Amino acid sequence: MNITFLFKKVLSVLLMPLSLGLILAVIGLVFLYKNSYKKAKIFLTISFMWITIISYVPFSNMLIKPLETTYKKLELKNVPKDTKYILLLGGDMENRAWEALRIYNYLPNAKIITSGYEGRGNIPEAIKTAKILEEIGIPKYHIIIHDKPKDTKEEAIKTKNILGKQSFILVTSSYHMPRAVALFKKEGLNPIPAPTDLKIKDRDKVISIPNGNYLKRTEQAWHEYIGLLWSKLRGQI
Repeated sequence: MNITFLFKKVLSVLLMPLSLGLILAVIGLVFLYKNSYKKAKIFLTISFMWITIISYVPFSNMLIKPLETTYKKLELKNVPKDTKYILLLGGDMENRAWEALRIYNYLPNAKIITSGYEGRGNIPEAIKTAKILEEIGIPKYHIIIHDKPKDTKEEAIKTKNILGKQSFILVTSSYHMPRAVALFKKEGLNPIPAPTDLKIKDRDKVISIPNGNYLKRTEQAWHEYIGLLWSKLRGQI
C-alpha cells in the first residue's frame, strides 16, 4: 500500500473529533493513575464536554451546512441531453445508485461509471455499487467499473485518462461534493455536480439529546475539512 495514502488515513483517524475526545480521556486517566487528581479532572471534564458538543445537532449542522449547500440538487432539465457519462464516486452506495437511476431515466443512453477500491473488505465498492445498479434496473452493459482508485484524487485522474474532456455528471454525497469538484477541476475536468445524501433534515431539533447520529455527521464534515486542507497543502486543489 502507498505510504502516503496509509499516512493520510492514519492521520485522518487520529484527528477525528471522537478520537481527539478519547485521547483527552486517556490523558486524564493517566493523570488519575498517577494521583494527579487536579489534572485528571481537567482532562476528563474537557473530554466529556467535547464529546457531548460534537454529538449535539446544532454543532454538527453548523459544520456540515456550508458543505451541503455549496451545490443544489441537480435539475435534470438543465442537463445537456448529449451527456454520455454518469460517474458515481466510492462510498454511500445506495443513495448514489438511486440518484444515478434518476439521472439515467432522463439520459437512457448514458453509461454509468462506478468507482472505489476494496477498502476494508475483499469486494471493491465499485463492484458492489454496480450490483446495486443492476438490482434497481440499470442494464449491465451500461455500467463501467473502475475498482482501482483509492481516493477522490485518484478517481479524478482515472476519469481524466478515460473520458478526457467529455462532459459527465458527478454523483457523490452533498457534503463531499465541494472537495470532489475542486479535485476534478484541478485535473482540467468540468463535472456537472449531482449531490445526494443530504444530512441536514427539516426535522432536526435544536433542543435534542446528543446522540451517535449527530456525532457521525460531525465526523463526516470534519473529515471533509481535513481533506480540503490536505488537498490544498499538496496543491491538489
